[in-house]
Amino acid sequence: MSKLPGWLGRVGAELTDLGARLDEKRAQAESDADERVSRSQAEAVGEPADAGGSASVPAPPAYAPAVAAKPDPVAAIPWGMRVAAEAGWRLLVLAGTLWVLMRVISAVQLVVLAFVAALLVTAMLQPTVVRLRRLGLPRGLATAVTAVLGFVIMGLVGWFVVWQVMDNLDTLSDKVRDGIDELKRWLLDSPFHVTESQINDIAKNLSDTIGTNTEEITSAGLQGVTVMVEFLTGMLLAMFSTLFLLYDGKRIWHWVLKLVPAQARPGVAGAGPRAWRTLTAYVRGTVIVALIDAIFIGLGIYCLNVPMAVPLAVFIFLFAFIPLVGAVVSGALAVVVALVTEGVVTALLVLAVVLTVQQIEGHILQPFILGRAVRVHPLAVVLSVAAGGMIAGIGGAVVAVPLVAVTNTVVGYLRAYGQEEARRHSAPPRGAPALEVAPIPSPGLPPNDPDGVSADAADAHGGPPQPEK
Repeated sequence: MSKLPGWLGRVGAELTDLGARLDEKRAQAESDADERVSRSQAEAVGEPADAGGSASVPAPPAYAPAVAAKPDPVAAIPWGMRVAAEAGWRLLVLAGTLWVLMRVISAVQLVVLAFVAALLVTAMLQPTVVRLRRLGLPRGLATAVTAVLGFVIMGLVGWFVVWQVMDNLDTLSDKVRDGIDELKRWLLDSPFHVTESQINDIAKNLSDTIGTNTEEITSAGLQGVTVMVEFLTGMLLAMFSTLFLLYDGKRIWHWVLKLVPAQARPGVAGAGPRAWRTLTAYVRGTVIVALIDAIFIGLGIYCLNVPMAVPLAVFIFLFAFIPLVGAVVSGALAVVVALVTEGVVTALLVLAVVLTVQQIEGHILQPFILGRAVRVHPLAVVLSVAAGGMIAGIGGAVVAVPLVAVTNTVVGYLRAYGQEEARRHSAPPRGAPALEVAPIPSPGLPPNDPDGVSADAADAHGGPPQPEK
């Protein structure tokens, strides 16, 4: 009987172990069942099962409402707004670049205007150098003769204008005084009921204004002296730049091409000569048109006995280089001089002569002389002259139109060149002949040129200045 409790204890322990194993098997079976249910539900909704054999997140029951997932923020923005944003920041970068460039140009405005003036003078004198070279003169001698003759002629024209003005100054002042008296008498007899006391009050107020603003007038005179010094400095810079451009223009152009990246060099090498031809055509056409205006308007003024006819003709020639605005200013100056010296009838006749010549110029001379070499819309001319005058004064107004014309030529050529390059590098159609898909050398660029441009190619297509033949 003593062994009975021990036996019962062992039986109880074995029963306990058996129950624990049964509980573990029951839990394993329930876990397997849950796994099979989750996998079947995941396969039913089309979601892949977890690599370990169990789904990380159980699928919602069938009666649960569907919840839409949040879209990607980039996909939520409309396509038009994304395009506008992309274009906007690029425009901001471009505007910032232009602003910095304008600030730099404003800081060295004198140098920029002098170099642009040298380019214009070079475009006018370069054909003379080419003709002298054809006659057998060396390059240095041809450049020296052309530059000396050009500068001497310009200096003589300026001296002649100053001499004529100083020689006729006394006569002009007397006629201006007489004209003012005549205008005073006309105002007294006019239907505007102007009294002599009112005219005297206007004259007294004008005199008092001049007396009270003597300091401002003196400072303006000193500023005029500064402007004169800057003008002389710019003229010397323009003269030296013209000499070097006439003598060594092709080498300067080759050096500029080497600064351009190799991929863009062929396009720039082709756009440069075309831009130079446009500039040369503009300068030559403007000189011819201005000369015709000055001759015919000057003859009309001379036949009407208006004093200083020759200086006025020279002023008309010089102001013709400012499109639209120059013709109006020079014509108004001639009419005012005729009004104060010869009377209303002569002023009206001078106005008729000026308008007739300018109409012939605008409708016949400019289209015939300039042709299609310089094609700029009149609105672009007006806006460019206004912008150039606001930025750099008279000099900016003079160079605005040729700058727009050259830019138009360069942009048009580069656009056509880019389209042609894209067509050449596109996939050829199946069965195309070899000659149709063979690469064509870029204009003016021989094959196997490591720098993308050679001296022979640049000589053949030119550059600032125009190549000599």
